[in-house]
Amino acid sequence: MSSATVEFNESGLNTWSDEETFEVTRERIAEYAAATNDPIAAHLKGDVAPPVFAIVPVFEAMMMPVIDVAPMNIFGRVVHGEQDFHFHRPIRPGDKLVARARAIGFEGKDNGSTITIHIETRSEGGELVNEQYLTAFFRNVDVGRQAGAAAPAHRFDKALAEQPPLATVAAHVDADQTYRYSPASGDPVPLHLDEQVAKDAGLPGIIAHGLCTMAMSSWGVLSQVAGSDVGKLRRYAVRFSKLVFPGDDLETQIWKVGSANGITTYAFRTVRGEDTVLSDGLAEIAD
Repeated sequence: MSSATVEFNESGLNTWSDEETFEVTRERIAEYAAATNDPIAAHLKGDVAPPVFAIVPVFEAMMMPVIDVAPMNIFGRVVHGEQDFHFHRPIRPGDKLVARARAIGFEGKDNGSTITIHIETRSEGGELVNEQYLTAFFRNVDVGRQAGAAAPAHRFDKALAEQPPLATVAAHVDADQTYRYSPASGDPVPLHLDEQVAKDAGLPGIIAHGLCTMAMSSWGVLSQVAGSDVGKLRRYAVRFSKLVFPGDDLETQIWKVGSANGITTYAFRTVRGEDTVLSDGLAEIAD
């Protein structure tokens, strides 16, 4: 497919969306954990939210700023390119959260263009709970320039792959995974639920939610290098590299990068056989 030349609206950058409120319940946390095959007991009981649950309270707000920048006629080409969570504290049952989002920059690339979204989640009293950077990638769209800010970098050092990983964790994508994840996350996109819609879009069938795959990698990383304690996680970032399907067997491979200022940094990737489905994985764990 040839690239379409479009104009992005630079004046739409740094405009905050309306605030969205979300009340966290123990049941919703437990439902999300079960929908991602999370084995960590505190998550399954709803005592504390898994890290990628942080996407649930912001789901309504997170893509609205894209409308301020990109024309509506190219939204059929958008996919989730990268996701980067910065955690100030875990989410717990009883939290009343307030989320808002803004587009902070865009950039033309060889095979498409990106818009970077910055999302804030605060408590009802104004405490910053987490920040997120979402990169929306428009396939075969040429915006031809760069404006504003990019998301923080989290690139994987390819030299790490020449060494054996510190740990590996297996996960399986169940046949009904997408039907469980959709209501738990609030993501109703039919590519994950309707076989015919997926095939009409040129896919072989329904695809797993990228954030579900990310959540599976996160419990793998937490269990191996953080004592299954989400309270130690300060940052968790990935790039979505390949589609994942129900029935896939995945493996998350983890390498230690180094320690400084009370934080140990790990790099990771999630693979399906020879295919890397989550790349440029970065986890920062408080010592």
